[in-house]
Amino acid sequence: MEPIDLPERLGQWAAGRGPLYLLLASALRRLIDDGELPGGTLLPPDRALAATLAVGRTTVVNAYEQLQAEGKIVRRQGSGTRVAGPTSRQDTSGATLLSLGYSADEIIQLVLSAPPTPPTEVIDAYEQVVRHLPQITDDVGYHPAGHATLRRAIADRYDRRGVPTDPGQIIVTNGAQQALSLLARALLKPGDRVVVEASTHPGALEAFREAAARLHTLPVGLPGLDAAARDVRPIAAYAIPTVHNPTGTVMPTPARRRLVDTAVAAGITLIEDEAFADLLFAGQDRPPPLCSYADSVIAIGSLSKTVWAGLRTGWLRAPAPVIAQLVRLRNLHDHGSNVPAQIAASYLLPRLDALVERRVADLERGHDHLRAQVARLIPDWEVPPVAGGHTLWARLPKGNAVTFAQVALRHGVAIYPGPISAARGGADDRIRMHFLLHPDQLTEAARRLAAAWYAYR
Repeated sequence: MEPIDLPERLGQWAAGRGPLYLLLASALRRLIDDGELPGGTLLPPDRALAATLAVGRTTVVNAYEQLQAEGKIVRRQGSGTRVAGPTSRQDTSGATLLSLGYSADEIIQLVLSAPPTPPTEVIDAYEQVVRHLPQITDDVGYHPAGHATLRRAIADRYDRRGVPTDPGQIIVTNGAQQALSLLARALLKPGDRVVVEASTHPGALEAFREAAARLHTLPVGLPGLDAAARDVRPIAAYAIPTVHNPTGTVMPTPARRRLVDTAVAAGITLIEDEAFADLLFAGQDRPPPLCSYADSVIAIGSLSKTVWAGLRTGWLRAPAPVIAQLVRLRNLHDHGSNVPAQIAASYLLPRLDALVERRVADLERGHDHLRAQVARLIPDWEVPPVAGGHTLWARLPKGNAVTFAQVALRHGVAIYPGPISAARGGADDRIRMHFLLHPDQLTEAARRLAAAWYAYR
C-alpha cells in the first residue's frame, strides 16, 4: 500500500478525545479488524506517515508500538512494518483446505466455545412465550433497561446466591458482549488505563480498545493490583474469577476479598465477568461472586455459555446510578432487547440449575475424553485439567501457536491460538480447544491435531 492511500482510509481519525497516538492506533486497528488492511500489508514508515498526517513522528511510533504489543502488526528491522497474519486470506480458505481433502463443512471446529444447539428447555420456554404474548396489552415493547419480569428473575437469582439485589440494579443486554461494550463507552475515555489479566476474553480487550483505553496487564487473578493502582492509576479493572477464560482456573476465596478490598480502597471500578461461572464441574465449590463483597463491583452475566448463544440474553448488575447511565447510553443504539427472548429467559432462569447439572455432566465427559486422546496421541503437549467451562488451555512444547493453528486448519481442525487472548503479546505457545462435541468427533479432532503436530514439528 502506498503511504498516501492509508490516510485516505483513516478518515477523520483525530476527531476524538485523548492522546493522538491512541486515536491513530484505534483507527488503524479498525481497518485491520475490518479486513481493509489484510495480513501482510506493508504499512508506511514512521516518518512518511507522520509527514502525511502532519503529526510528530513520535505519534506514529507510539501508535505502531501499541498495535505491535496487541499483536496486530509486526515490525522488523529491514523489512518494515506489516499487518500481522498470513500474507493472504487464501492461506485459510476453503480452496486451500480442499486441496488437502477437507471442505469448509468438514473442518472440526474447536474454536467457538458455546453450545451448538438449543436445549429442550429453550423450546419449552418459547412455548410459554406463545401463550404469554396474547396477554400483553399497553406495551409497545421498548424496554431499554430490560423487561421487568426478566430483571426481577435475574435479581432473584442473585438473591438466592446470597447477594441481595434490586431489579433497579440490573440492565438486560444482547449478550455479555453488548454489556462489555456499553461499560467501556460509559466508563472510559481515550487514554484511560484499564487493568486486565495477561490472557483474557478477547471480546473484552476489543471493547476496551474500541474506547481507546490503555491496557495494563497482571497475571490471572490480578495479583499486584495495589501496586498497579499506585503506578498507573487505572480507571477500571476487569477479571474473570470463576472459570477463567481461557485458562479455566478459579480464583480462591481469600484472593477475591483482597482484590475487591484493593479496588474499593483505590477507587477502581472492578468488573467481574461470570459468563462461565455456572459451569463448574462436580466437586467444585462455587466461591462467592466478587459483587458479594461490595455493591460497587459491576458483574456481567449471560445465558450464552450455559443455555444457548442464540438466545442473546446477557445482563449487568451494578449500582443503580451506573445502570441509569447505561440505560441512557443504550437508548442511543437501540430501545432494548427482543421481548419474546426476554420472556423466555425469565422462564428459564428459575429452572437453570437442572439444565446446568445435565450440561456440566456432558462437559466433564468431553473434557476427560479430549484430554485422554491428546495425551495418547500427542504426549509431549501439556494439557492441564480445568475446573469447568468448555475449553482446555494447552501448552505446545515448541513452535508458535499462530503458525501451528494454520497447519492444523489445513489438517481439518480449527483451534484458537493463544495470542488472540493476550492483552499485550505473549501466549505464543498456547492454544485453546473446546470439548463440546460428541466423543467420536473429539477423537477425530485429536487424530487430526496429532497429524498436524507431527507435520509441523
